[in-house]
Amino acid sequence: MTLKDAAPAIRFDLGREWLAEEIVTRFDANYLVNGDGRSVTGARSLENAGEDDLAFCSWEGEKGKKLIAESNAGIILCPLSLQNTVLPKGKTQLVFVENPRRVFVKFINSIRRNNPAASEGWIAPTAVIHKTAKLGSRCLIGNFVTVGENCVIGDDTSISDGVRLYGECRIGSRCNIQGGVAIGYDGFAFERDRDGKLERFPHLGGVILEDDVEVCANSSIAGGSLGYTLIGQGTKIDALVHIAHNVKIGKDCQLAAGTIIGGSTTIGDSCWTGLNSTLKNQITIGNNVLVAAGACVTSNVPDGDVVAGVPARSIKDKVKTRELFIMVGKMTVR
Repeated sequence: MTLKDAAPAIRFDLGREWLAEEIVTRFDANYLVNGDGRSVTGARSLENAGEDDLAFCSWEGEKGKKLIAESNAGIILCPLSLQNTVLPKGKTQLVFVENPRRVFVKFINSIRRNNPAASEGWIAPTAVIHKTAKLGSRCLIGNFVTVGENCVIGDDTSISDGVRLYGECRIGSRCNIQGGVAIGYDGFAFERDRDGKLERFPHLGGVILEDDVEVCANSSIAGGSLGYTLIGQGTKIDALVHIAHNVKIGKDCQLAAGTIIGGSTTIGDSCWTGLNSTLKNQITIGNNVLVAAGACVTSNVPDGDVVAGVPARSIKDKVKTRELFIMVGKMTVR
């Protein structure tokens, strides 16, 4: 038996019985239910779900129909495009919505936000919090977290084990900072003396994370030199991302793992930076820009552009895909 075979299928407990209409109506007014009414108490992946579980299928066409037919889930969230092409099997109930994944995400996250730990907040006994720091209501502070001088943390924010917040960090409400993240440390800036010796530039600023920002494991955000490094509301930062001092990032951006952003660069709203992309210091990236995986951006990029390569060049005339909406909030770059 392999480790994969021995591992139990992950199941999320929904806390009580839920009917399809209860799940969907809060998040999508345009839906169609096919199959006998039933309830579910848990959520699993489509392939592992049982008759008491909620699952979703984002695939359309023949692949979507095949996956739905093979699943034993009690309730399956399905694309609207399949509503006249697939029928429920046995006791399965099919719920057709515009975006099954979005409804699933919103529903599960609404359940998680209402769990007892989140409603009460918790601070690990091993956390070290400076006496001048201010914490909001219902914060979750993990083991061996360090919160530095004059830091402010908003309501309902979760900070996982081993995170280091240096001085002058402003963390908004409903932020999620995963393990090993460092925020607000001195950035990489030096002046060379006449004798060739390097002396560090004093970093007197800090970092601002606006509301609903997420930072995944082992990423780093340097503090501003004489001001603040800014991460805009709703922006999501993947693991192992480096953001240098004085960077300004807009709202609802997505930075994939390995992204490196040089100092004093400005990024607009709803941008996407691909895996292991590099953005040079002191450049400006517009709104709704997509930077492809592995790209090295060395100059300014206008609104709505798609750039790729080393050095990065515009390829927007070659890109037409619905995936752009997920990445940069636009159905097309034209």
